[in-house]
Amino acid sequence: MRKSVPSKPFAKPQQTVAKAPSRLSVRPGFLYGGFAALLATNVLTLVGLLMAPDISRLFVGQNDAILTAYEDRISQLRLEVDRLQSRHYVQAGDINLQLQDLAQTQELLMEQHQYVKQLADRAAELGIEAAVAQTATPPADPLLVGSLTATGDTGAQIEAAATSIDRMMNESRIALATLGDAATSRTDEIVSTLAGIGIKPKLPSLDAVGGPLLPAMDGPESSTLIDDANVVAAALERYKAARGAADLAPVHKPLVTATRTSSTFGNRKDPFTGRLAFHSGIDYAAPQGTKVLSAGAGVVTYVGQMSGYGNVVEVTHGNGLVTRYGHLSSFLAKEGQKVSTGTPIAKVGSTGRSTGPHLHFEVRRSDSAVDPARYLNAGRALAEILAG
Repeated sequence: MRKSVPSKPFAKPQQTVAKAPSRLSVRPGFLYGGFAALLATNVLTLVGLLMAPDISRLFVGQNDAILTAYEDRISQLRLEVDRLQSRHYVQAGDINLQLQDLAQTQELLMEQHQYVKQLADRAAELGIEAAVAQTATPPADPLLVGSLTATGDTGAQIEAAATSIDRMMNESRIALATLGDAATSRTDEIVSTLAGIGIKPKLPSLDAVGGPLLPAMDGPESSTLIDDANVVAAALERYKAARGAADLAPVHKPLVTATRTSSTFGNRKDPFTGRLAFHSGIDYAAPQGTKVLSAGAGVVTYVGQMSGYGNVVEVTHGNGLVTRYGHLSSFLAKEGQKVSTGTPIAKVGSTGRSTGPHLHFEVRRSDSAVDPARYLNAGRALAEILAG
């Protein structure tokens, strides 16, 4: 039998209190754990998708296409760069080739220019003065390869150099043409004048050329400035020979001073008989002792007396010509002596059949007397030709 527990004295009566419902709270650990689980699930899902054959091929195909397109673009850029570099190298190479050609051409023209100046000097010594013989001076230094670079001014510099070369070429050709024409023209005049008195000078022959006749081919002509200069040089040599022939020919007056012609060649009234007689030369009245000069180059072949002529000197020239000098007072040359045009050979006198001091000048061809006036006239014409 259960004993009853007496209640405490003075105790408050117990009251029954209803509790309010509590709030739901999530701990941080559970939150992070859930997020990690979700992330892991997503990663596993993605890996699964990537590992699926069809989907894997899809993603790999897109990457390959992107990579291929990128590589194609790189290749195109590389080709473009190579093309630009190649164009630069080609242009630079073309410029270098042009510079080399210009430099070689200019150096060659400078050498040829000096040759032209030498020909002009030689022509001046021979009495040929050309208005353009002294051509313009070429540039002091030749164009050096590598001195120009592929800059914006390169084209202008190359064009200027080419213009200078063309100017040199044109001036040299003009000078050569002038010299060649003058030399050839004077040579022809001298030869023609000498031919009129029966003298045929020996001139250097032109350079021998030949070869089979073949059709012309495309391309520049083989003629160069040197070829033109060589032609002029040959023309000057021929002119020199013709001039020498003119100097040597017996066409020069045998007295240095101006004298009166007292008798001409041909029939005349004889001073002693008064009848018509043939006179075989020209008489020049001159003071006693005046020096007599050889009318041309040759060899003294006779010194002595001759009937009717008194004291005589004869000079034998080429081409079958002989000059005879009569009525001399004394001799200045000896037989066998070589004389030039203008060499003193005797002195004026009045020996032989003569009425007073004078020189009897006679020209003989093949031992027959010919008119000396023809030769003296030819001499005056030649002097004008040589004087230019």
